[in-house]
Amino acid sequence: MRIYVGHSSSFDFRNLLYEPLSRGLDKAHELVFPHETDEMFDSKEALKSCEAMIAEISHPSIGLGIEMGWADSMGIPIICAYRKGSKISESIRIISANIVEYSDPEQMVSEINRILRFE
Repeated sequence: MRIYVGHSSSFDFRNLLYEPLSRGLDKAHELVFPHETDEMFDSKEALKSCEAMIAEISHPSIGLGIEMGWADSMGIPIICAYRKGSKISESIRIISANIVEYSDPEQMVSEINRILRFE
């Protein structure tokens, strides 16, 4: 399954999101990391070829909200994950039935793997 990984750019996403997902998700999945390089990335176009989206929602981000709206309008299921203690918008529940609260990256990956097994 090709999975788009959306997030805010206001935290250490390479070490706290990209690395744990790359190491811990089932290797059958192809992960699309929009900020893997500093080059401009067309996330709307990338989403068109994905079967799911993982959205790290601990840090508010207008860009992430736009990407989630695109994914929702394309019928792409969204798995939302947020760090315990983060304040998240209640409107997230309108576009995702899969919302994961986690204490550490390993727990996040474990919960996402559990959900992906049933998708």
